Amino acid sequence: MKLLLHACCGPCLIEPLDGLRSAHDVTVYFANPNIQPLDEFERRRSTLRGYAAGADAPVLEAPHEPERWLSTAGAGLAKSERCRACYRLRLDMTAHAAAELGFEAIATTLTVSPYQDPEAIRAAGESAAAGAGVEYVHRDFRGSYPDSVRRARELGLYRQNYCGCLPSRAESDAERTARRDERRAEREARERGKATS
Repeated sequence: MKLLLHACCGPCLIEPLDGLRSAHDVTVYFANPNIQPLDEFERRRSTLRGYAAGADAPVLEAPHEPERWLSTAGAGLAKSERCRACYRLRLDMTAHAAAELGFEAIATTLTVSPYQDPEAIRAAGESAAAGAGVEYVHRDFRGSYPDSVRRARELGLYRQNYCGCLPSRAESDAERTARRDERRAEREARERGKATS
């Protein structure tokens, strides 16, 4: 079956590409208007292209249209709603491209991440595929996440530290700062304890 595989980045492509190739003729589709800023988009696209070339996987690309993301998913939505809208947008883009280009099915690498919602991804994929007249191949690749991380490190692939949109970048930065502050407070408490004992 000819399958168009939506991919968000090179590291997330590794395990799904291997897993789907055993049963499908896979072409990778980089369709991610959510990724901001532009230099981040270009870095992820370059990493994905490099990995795909080494894996002998053809790649198609949608243009970078952040205003498209802003008009659907970035309009001040709460995180869970924003993510669901973003899944729908990217999988709709993939399904319509698949139908136009003669692919029979779509899938996505989004399910490799333990930070994403696999059931919301599945619902978005099934809806997008039904609307475009193609099949959605759902695979939950979260069990492959450690292997994906390991292989990406071994290959020296760029690994981002936020999902892609600017709100996720701000949330990620805030979480890292909170963890760092918590570790600092714990260290200081230990040092105070040693000083008083």
